[in-house]
Amino acid sequence: MLKRTQARACIECGLAYGHPEFSYHAGRSENGPSYWSDRGLLCSHACSVAHFERRTREGEPMTEPAPNPLEQDWS
Repeated sequence: MLKRTQARACIECGLAYGHPEFSYHAGRSENGPSYWSDRGLLCSHACSVAHFERRTREGEPMTEPAPNPLEQDWS
């Protein structure tokens, strides 16, 4: 069976939202994540860059800003 990433986890590395190493806006989890895409949350600048580069290689770059993840249901 395929391993499924948690709904509230980094889509690049799988780090769970709420983990102390996850990057939050202004450093506070209640402010939401610092990074995200239209496919899900990203835990750090490094994962954000990796996600951008991977999508560019795959020929699926983002063409517009992603919606605010706090206004979506990721489940």
